[in-house]
Amino acid sequence: MPSGLRRYHYSGQSHFLTFSCYRREQRFNTAATYDLFLTCLENMRVNFGVCVYGYVVMPEHVHLLVSEPERQTLADAMHYLKLSFTKRLREGRFWQDRGYDRNVRNAEEFAVKLGYIHNNPVKRGLVKAADDWKWSSFRHYAFRQVGVVEIESEWAARDRESSGAQRI
Repeated sequence: MPSGLRRYHYSGQSHFLTFSCYRREQRFNTAATYDLFLTCLENMRVNFGVCVYGYVVMPEHVHLLVSEPERQTLADAMHYLKLSFTKRLREGRFWQDRGYDRNVRNAEEFAVKLGYIHNNPVKRGLVKAADDWKWSSFRHYAFRQVGVVEIESEWAARDRESSGAQRI
């Protein structure tokens, strides 16, 4: 670990995570690869008790906005996510070592990070509008669209509460 880097786990705060493909190559190059990652993200969410608030999968990196897991550490959850994806993909080394992890300290920073995540494909010129990018949580917030990954949002919690369902 680089000197001076501090990770604040067990803080109860959300985390903004970024991790890249090996050598920052555009390894997400088919719809099947993107879809497999989302399946693995959902599996990690369930297995570790993580709330996923936002995500975007880009051609060469991923951004996540998540809670700390109920079971084990965030590092364990990320290791599980990356390893399960790589094993299922069967293409050798996929991920660059390390990544970026920032504690999100308040609601304003949370909103900024979520906006950054959702605008990333537009900013990069991959699509004209955020709702055109299939591999993002944007459609959940904009259209209440249910996708592969269960997103923890205010309206999802209200819907769950009114139906009597519990979060998995």
